[in-house]
Amino acid sequence: MERLLAETSAEHLLGIFSLEELQEPSDGMPRAADLAARFAAKEACLKLFPRETALGDIGPRDFLLMRDAAHGHWIACTPKGQTLLDRHQLQPITVSLSHAEGSASAVASTQSNEIDVPLSGKLLYHLLPIRRRVVLSNLRTAFGETLSNEQIVRLAQAFYAHVWRFLVEFLSFPWLSAAQRAALVRVENQEAILRVSEQGKGVLVLAGHFGNFEVATIAGIGNFPQYRGRFHILRRPLHPAWLDRLVTRRFRRAGFGVLPKKGALQTILERLAASNDAVVLVMDQHAGGRDGVRVDFFGRPAWTFRSLAIISLATGVPVVPVASWREPGGQHVLRFEEALPIIECEDQNEAIRLNTRVYNAALERLVLRHPEQWFWMHRRWKDDR
Repeated sequence: MERLLAETSAEHLLGIFSLEELQEPSDGMPRAADLAARFAAKEACLKLFPRETALGDIGPRDFLLMRDAAHGHWIACTPKGQTLLDRHQLQPITVSLSHAEGSASAVASTQSNEIDVPLSGKLLYHLLPIRRRVVLSNLRTAFGETLSNEQIVRLAQAFYAHVWRFLVEFLSFPWLSAAQRAALVRVENQEAILRVSEQGKGVLVLAGHFGNFEVATIAGIGNFPQYRGRFHILRRPLHPAWLDRLVTRRFRRAGFGVLPKKGALQTILERLAASNDAVVLVMDQHAGGRDGVRVDFFGRPAWTFRSLAIISLATGVPVVPVASWREPGGQHVLRFEEALPIIECEDQNEAIRLNTRVYNAALERLVLRHPEQWFWMHRRWKDDR
């Protein structure tokens, strides 16, 4: 490490260490010894994932050695590193360090997450397996290289338990008082959408079927008064018609605008430009006909709606991902993520493809955060349009 510091440029060091790691005080240790310990910890973490390391999917910068008085040494992951942990359904990495006079070593370890399967999920999976073949096929597409078949089945059962709770919450929601609805959902990182809105061009929101998306969005808007009446959701009609009327009525009572997909482009542009409103587009379903572009989703090509990329490129409006999930205690979280960068290039079709892949990658990260709470019943991967 001493030779590396003497012979290597700062730019090369930034290929191994983050700027924060290079600038962080070494806690009384010589700088070479401190960086040697960090490098040993990174190398140990990479050895947990030999395939991804060999393919170049991850590198030293994806695992950061952190220290504080309360927890000692611990590993923080970049979004890419965290996605890898989530795809393998692993707990946070722990690390143990040791020093000798002229060397440093580290041991990294992690354990599999135990997938909790309530009785309702097991019963539905075995006795009322609605679209079970599709659910298992989708889960194997997403996790077939990282989870065992037993783990995938347990994940499917946990998903069916989520569907049961989804239905119970949906039916009981109208009977909740205003105070109960306010306590039902916690909104996180509202600042992400507010920062984009400061540009005065509106906000595009990337959404999917996460958690109890019907309950969390309707109840969550009450805890986000800055945008009450300024959210508009682009959605297809539900079937049967009575269910569509029920859901639409709930959205409008909560202060959401509901835009039909057919012929909505001009309305969207007007909302963005004239009112600085937010338009929500649900992007995690199969896109048929001329609406789709074929880009990877969990490593397999999937026809994905091109509309969000077209609007973002035409208006310069950034895209803010949003997801919801149910915590173990029953409270829902509605969280906005940081805005995604807009990728521009001379070829318009290529720009649409590249930006749509960025959207799918963001959706993958959100699915992996709570995989049992994504809607696996939809046939997301189809060979035709």
